Amino acid sequence: MSADRVARIQAEWARERPDVDVSPQGVIGRLHRLAAVLTEQLNVVYRRHGLGEGEFDVLAALRRAGAPYERAPGELAQHTMVTTGAITKRIDRLERDGLVTRRVGRGDGRRRVVALTEAGLRVIDQAFTEHMANERQLLDALGAEDAARLEGILTAWLARFEPPHEGGGWSGGR
Repeated sequence: MSADRVARIQAEWARERPDVDVSPQGVIGRLHRLAAVLTEQLNVVYRRHGLGEGEFDVLAALRRAGAPYERAPGELAQHTMVTTGAITKRIDRLERDGLVTRRVGRGDGRRRVVALTEAGLRVIDQAFTEHMANERQLLDALGAEDAARLEGILTAWLARFEPPHEGGGWSGGR
């Protein structure tokens, strides 16, 4: 069996810099490469629905809010992996495409919200269904036991850098 790209890079570094422990590259390098591959596979589904990763994330956050499928722009930043600076651009594009609308919040004329339109609700429901099937197919390459073990390891490792938040964080749609 031939070595993968990460193993070849490690071997070259070990030859050139035997004084440096290159073993972390075995995990970090493979995670980095795998993240790029997985991101591209996820983006295939988003593109089929006319979305980018950020737009999918915003629509998913609105859908998860429950009826009437709306959140304030600041809340969207808390419930997505999109930065507050990028939220406005995403909302502008989604509004232009007729998938969201900006309006005054119910019960508070000062509050502004972003809400899914009927078209936006249809798009996110279709995209999310296909997205979950895609993720299932990608994860099935590992097998159930390995996937469960990996989820536990990644959950524990991520918690060291990003403690869980009440009601915030990643869209979970990805």
